[in-house]
Parts: sequence; structure tokens; C-alpha cells
Amino acid sequence: MPVNPNDPRVKRTRQLLTQAFMELLKEKKNIYSISVQDIAERATLNRATFYSHFEDKYAFLEHWIGEKFQKSIEEALPNSSLSDMRSLRTLIVAVFEFLAYTRQVMRPGDSQFEPLFEIAMQKQLYHLLTRWLTEVADTTVSQETVEATALVMSWGIFGSAVQWSRDPKNRTAQEMARDVLQVVAAGLAPVMS
Repeated sequence: MPVNPNDPRVKRTRQLLTQAFMELLKEKKNIYSISVQDIAERATLNRATFYSHFEDKYAFLEHWIGEKFQKSIEEALPNSSLSDMRSLRTLIVAVFEFLAYTRQVMRPGDSQFEPLFEIAMQKQLYHLLTRWLTEVADTTVSQETVEATALVMSWGIFGSAVQWSRDPKNRTAQEMARDVLQVVAAGLAPVMS
């Protein structure tokens, strides 16, 4: 039976698991060495409780990075709302800065989790862009076109940020955001009137 993520007990349990993981991460210094048993024990829960919330460690990690990414976006954009090109630029900068931050805190041995983290973050970005484009798109534009545009935009932003975070070449997140925004803005043509 799936858990209801809006149930206060579920929220509290997930918060305990996340807090335990963060404490362990500070102590053990890398993600790879932290087991489900470690997380459950630190949270004073049993493994069965962990598995009733997450399929495995990878599902937990996807949830964890997704939440961290979402909080980062919410700090940059109150209510996670996009309203114009300025807020889109703010979002792009936030994505670049978050990826730069995660790249700095990753430890040897954690690189195997990068693809998982990247996919989780790209999904969050895609959903945010889809919501925004659905609200602002011309009424004659199909939902399929809106979703395709959001998909291309999310990968354009995210792919650029991933590549830049691996090798910034003396370019700031602000400079990259300016260039990426120009390309992304041109890609909005199919949905804007």
C-alpha cells in the first residue's frame, strides 16, 4: 500500500530519515558508505519503516536530492513561480548554482550517484517549467506542445548547467545564465503568441 506523502506522520518519518542521513553524511563524508540500516538506526526507526517509505537507498537518495533542489529553487523563486523572463533567468542561475554546490560537496565514491541526482533534478525542473508554460501558453497551443517545449527547455537548462559545473572555465553562473536564457527564450516561440 503506497504511503500518503501529505499525511503528517509520513512527513515526520521522512523528515527523521532525512535528518539521520544528513548527520551520517557529515560523519562518514560520503554517500556510498551509508547503508539503509545506518539511516534507520540513526532515525530510531526499523528497516521495515524505511522500506515502507522508500523502495531502496536509491529511491531515498532521489527523494533527498529532489527535496534539496526544490528548496533551493523555492529560495530563489518564492512560491516556485515563474512569471516572466526575469524570473526564468533567476531559475536558470539557481540551477547553475545548485549544481556547482553539489559538485563541491560530492566526495570520491559518490560519483556513481551523479546520474541519479541529475535525473531527479531535471524532473523537478521539467515539472516546474510545465506548470509555468501551461499557465502562460497561448490557448491554441496543445498540451503536448507545452510538454515538449518544457522538456526541451529543462534539458537545455539542465544539460548546460551540468556541463558547466564539470568545467566552469572561468565563467560565472550569471554569465552562463545570460547565454542560456537567450537560447531558451527563442525556444518559447511554439507556445507563446
